[in-house]
Amino acid sequence: MTNNVDHVLLTRFNLPSLGAESHIRAQEGWLRDRVELFEKYCLPAVRAQSTRNFSWIIYFDPQSPQWLQSKISAWVFDDVFVPIFREEVSREDLFEDLHRVSGAKNAHLMTTNLDNDDGLATDFVERIQAIETEHYPQAIYVSQGLILKEESLYLNTDEQNAFCTVVETWDSPLTCWVDWHNRLADHMPITAINGAPGWLQVIHGRNVSNRVHGQRISPDGFVAIFGELIDAATAPRLTERLLEKWWSTPQRRTYEFVRRSIKEVILKFGGKAALDRLKNLIQRVRNFA
Repeated sequence: MTNNVDHVLLTRFNLPSLGAESHIRAQEGWLRDRVELFEKYCLPAVRAQSTRNFSWIIYFDPQSPQWLQSKISAWVFDDVFVPIFREEVSREDLFEDLHRVSGAKNAHLMTTNLDNDDGLATDFVERIQAIETEHYPQAIYVSQGLILKEESLYLNTDEQNAFCTVVETWDSPLTCWVDWHNRLADHMPITAINGAPGWLQVIHGRNVSNRVHGQRISPDGFVAIFGELIDAATAPRLTERLLEKWWSTPQRRTYEFVRRSIKEVILKFGGKAALDRLKNLIQRVRNFA
């Protein structure tokens, strides 16, 4: 697949948004915090990829402040990504941008979602491009990843995670943004890649939906593929391992089971709009508190 695909990473940086995210983005300091996370995790992770056979589009708000526009000019000194300024990205706009940036030189298009506060293993792109498929479109996920919260590192398995990829022909492409990352199976077959962790989610104060999942681990076995992205992580002490095994992990699993069950009921009877309204209400309550 590697030599017969135009691969594009897609990132929304600070596009105007509705729903729960809009309340987070409206908070003082959100944009500066997001820039700091981007510079610490996302940007170096893409620069460190073991292959350069891909493009990267990042969408920015046309009303971005001057200090951010200056940052953008500095970030692209090595053409690591193509900045595009839009108030919104329609399907037609996205197709046009993908065609222009990638050159559409090959028979197939591959798009991968990358949030601007997340990171990647150095071989993430290479692993994705090595997948052979005879079905188009096809969604691809690297199942295992890491979650970093302050000094704690967790190994997590999520077979429909946010680092989703869609490979397809150039004829009326759907792309990885056709739906929520965990609903791509409604549109196409999916493939989950097992093996070493391929992605890094960072838990911070302004996350909209990310939370700790998985098992607390030592970072020692993953420095080779994540490098400085996990510098802050430390190995758990014996007392921390015991607490994690007998209390924290079971508690998280119970909470996630209940949360997932409620979410499935809401989606079944109210659809995505009802779930968005609930998220919006919860975020309003949090802001008020």
